[in-house]
Amino acid sequence: MTAAGRANVTLRDVATAVGISQSAVSMALADHPRISEPTKQAVRAAAARLGYVPNSAGRTLRAGRSTSIAMVVPQTGQHVFGHPYFMHLLVGVTAEANARDATLMVSTNPDETHGVAAYERVLRSQAASGAIVASASISDPNVKRMVDATLPVVLVGRFAQLPHAASVGVDEIAGAAAITRHLVRDHGLTRIAHISGPLDHQTAVDRYEGFRGALADSGRPCTHTLAVGDFNEESGRECARQVLDSMADLQAIFAANDEMAYGAMLEIRSRGLRIPEDIALAGYDDFGVSRLTTPGITTVRVPAQALGRKAATVLFDLLGGTAPDPAHTVLPFDLVIRDSCGSHPDRTAAGDGPVASPAPDHRSPDRGE
Repeated sequence: MTAAGRANVTLRDVATAVGISQSAVSMALADHPRISEPTKQAVRAAAARLGYVPNSAGRTLRAGRSTSIAMVVPQTGQHVFGHPYFMHLLVGVTAEANARDATLMVSTNPDETHGVAAYERVLRSQAASGAIVASASISDPNVKRMVDATLPVVLVGRFAQLPHAASVGVDEIAGAAAITRHLVRDHGLTRIAHISGPLDHQTAVDRYEGFRGALADSGRPCTHTLAVGDFNEESGRECARQVLDSMADLQAIFAANDEMAYGAMLEIRSRGLRIPEDIALAGYDDFGVSRLTTPGITTVRVPAQALGRKAATVLFDLLGGTAPDPAHTVLPFDLVIRDSCGSHPDRTAAGDGPVASPAPDHRSPDRGE
């Protein structure tokens, strides 16, 4: 086998040859006491036969020396560092990297036309021991390239087409369903518009699916319309303009994030309409803007900082050979009730109000394995 061929052999290849998990292979190669001697011998034999070269990052990590990891976001730097979701995510990743005395690289695209630059920079440089990939579209082939490379990778979000990849996320379908049920069941709203994010992103698809599913399961004659936004304030206002013009007797707008909900709020008020008396409003994320408006915006709280920290933890576990195979972790969300969706007689109208702990079917379980 050529040197190039040897370099392309991955831990997964060895695991498949032996019939055990990747983490077990990693522990066997590290002579971990939990792995039996016959299994260690089988792993070493398969690695030698295939020409597997152990990842130096794992050896560095196990030896207690510092390492470098990358966070790959295939968006422009202006988008990444100007969006609260990424800043919360980055805080979480940074906290875990600092705790491990690791260096963090952030790789973004220089502009909208260079969709592969963020990936290529990390793959070519070989400066990072592993990578976290966030905000990739469903159709982005570079995500699979990263997962199939010898570099350990953790994805932030749901990637159903890559079941073998390690991932960390929130049950977006359940979150959107929870807030939709609140609008229908608790406020009797049945004519609702949804402002989604771009539907080439799984997050936007899942939130729209949760919204539609909750309407269908409500047992009430609900109608809805859809406007597709871009997760920013301007698109939220434009989409609100569309649905207000097109849907007669509109009762509520549910936006797939709080920035679009705020844009919708501006459009609603520009028409002399009141929130929630004329149009109820709900958002998603709870990264700050939703609690600063008057009225505050009812939303779903996404634990973005915890997502970043967990993604980094799983990545370090992969590097150290201790992560389950595959590692799919789903963190819980909270439904946050404020005044934009209607009055709540059990709480005061002023301030943020209490966070409503969702019922069991509203909260996604922590399925970390």
